[in-house]
Amino acid sequence: MTGFSAEWLTLREPHDLRARNSTVIEAVATFLELCSSVQIVDLACGTGSTLRALNPFLPMRQNWKLVDNDLSLLARATASPRDNNATLSAVPLDLNRDLEAVLDGVVDLVATSALLDLVSETWLDRLVVEMVTRAIPLYAALSYDGRIALTPHDPLDVAIIAAVNAHQRTDKGFGPALGPAAAALAIARFEALGYSVVRGTSDWVIGPDAPAMQSELLAGWANAAREVDALPRAEISAWLRRRRDLVAAGRSELRVGHADFFATPKATR
Repeated sequence: MTGFSAEWLTLREPHDLRARNSTVIEAVATFLELCSSVQIVDLACGTGSTLRALNPFLPMRQNWKLVDNDLSLLARATASPRDNNATLSAVPLDLNRDLEAVLDGVVDLVATSALLDLVSETWLDRLVVEMVTRAIPLYAALSYDGRIALTPHDPLDVAIIAAVNAHQRTDKGFGPALGPAAAALAIARFEALGYSVVRGTSDWVIGPDAPAMQSELLAGWANAAREVDALPRAEISAWLRRRRDLVAAGRSELRVGHADFFATPKATR
């Protein structure tokens, strides 16, 4: 499994929180509203951002099983601030190897954020089969969908974005990644097997007030373009300098497209 640093996860969390689609979250809350308690499995939990996002919308007793292969991230996740109605347990586990095991027992909801675009079609199909076989709903948030808009425009933007999207499809630890196709394919798989799906966009809009986030993204995109060897390195470096100058001048805005969805078995509650 490909890991992410706690620093990056902390930097992006406020943008994730603003971007999460409220209609999809409301669908999760409505689906669970008659439960006196819920058992939630959070796949690739990181530092616990999904827990912190959903917890305030679920008034019932919550038992969260936080799953990640990074022990340091799990330690941060289990220390998450939350309402007193939530208890947390950490599960150090390799999702590529042991996905099925973590879904054993009573599970009322599986949740995940920023995971599906990292996995392969084979792994996604494993997840869908397990969810449908066990009739478990899935809340999947913040899957990158391939849309990037940079303001103001630079002549090299289109080529850089194409390189980023090519890099998104490389192996992230689960086999060749689905990248921008992940959310749409997952939705199609669930609907084909009789699930109902509520969906919506969850785009980051990162303005001049977030220069650190912009700088981190731009550097990451430049590195991705270098790794896929899509453009001459001198051109990539020049593009990065121009974009960083815009960030420093307070003239840059980045929009990054994501998709959220909530998939539920029909006629369950």
